[in-house]
Amino acid sequence: MATIRDVARLANVSVATVSNALNNAERVSPELLARVRAAVDKLGYAPDAAARSLRKGSSRLIGLIVGDITNPFFSDLFEAVEDAAAARGYLVLLCNSNERVEREEAHLKMLRSQRIDGLILAPTGAVSMNRAALLAALEIPVVLVDRAMDGLGYDAVVLDNHRAAYEATTHIVGHDHRRIALINGPEIVRTAADRLQGYREALLAAGLAFDQALVRDADFQEQAAYDAAIDLLRGAAAPTAILATNNLMTIGALRAVADLGLSCPRDVSIVGIDDLSWAEAVTPRLTTVAQPVRAMGETALDLVVERMSGARTSAGATTVMAPRLIVRNSCAAPALSKASHVQ
Repeated sequence: MATIRDVARLANVSVATVSNALNNAERVSPELLARVRAAVDKLGYAPDAAARSLRKGSSRLIGLIVGDITNPFFSDLFEAVEDAAAARGYLVLLCNSNERVEREEAHLKMLRSQRIDGLILAPTGAVSMNRAALLAALEIPVVLVDRAMDGLGYDAVVLDNHRAAYEATTHIVGHDHRRIALINGPEIVRTAADRLQGYREALLAAGLAFDQALVRDADFQEQAAYDAAIDLLRGAAAPTAILATNNLMTIGALRAVADLGLSCPRDVSIVGIDDLSWAEAVTPRLTTVAQPVRAMGETALDLVVERMSGARTSAGATTVMAPRLIVRNSCAAPALSKASHVQ
């Protein structure tokens, strides 16, 4: 197998020059770059994606960073992006930030070394002092998905999160519920902030007062949502309905209802944002607000490819996709609730 020294020897240049040609081509003269490229081709030297991209002019790699790969929303998003990329001859490098900004930053540095042609990013909710600089250093098209970021000028593909929560809350209110709990993510995350606002405005439109005591931050996680639901349902003035703003938190709320010996929707109605196959496999079948996940992934891929090819040169824009309320059996008119008597 050829080594970098073999390339340097054949091109009659130093090892340092070969390294620069592979990683910082702008620092090498056209004549030396041509000699290194010829040597790379002749020897078949390909230590990493950098060398391959040098020979072909494109790595045919697109990076995708998601917030939590255990969340079915993100696994479905990856499938959509990968399918769309494969149809165009690209491979996708998947990275999971686990909602940790330091891991996201590490992934951005790694993807730069892989010389990806474009990046699709679902940013963490945490504030990052380095994110903007790391993204700029990539010098490639970037498309945001699920969560937009103001001021950076990138294309973004997001759900109308305000409308999703508004429609869900309005549906619950339409069943005569007056104490409706919201189990949400942290307000620092744009998605959660927009869903909170939609919930508040739906209550206002129905003439109901907003009660901060009925709102819980469960960090978009199942166990935290379970704990929040247990606490809410054991309270002196328990809610008769719960809106959980993602699939993991919906599972947590359902577990809490079952563990307290309550029944949905007889004792507590539950509506969730995110619709997955299991929503129809449980009893009762869950009323949900569906996100067009496949369309979001495909649109993000289309945008990044258009930017890479130069077909799209306009200023970055945000594509907002509509949610869809799917009415099933988990929301009904409140009875004399047992929830307020749970010990």
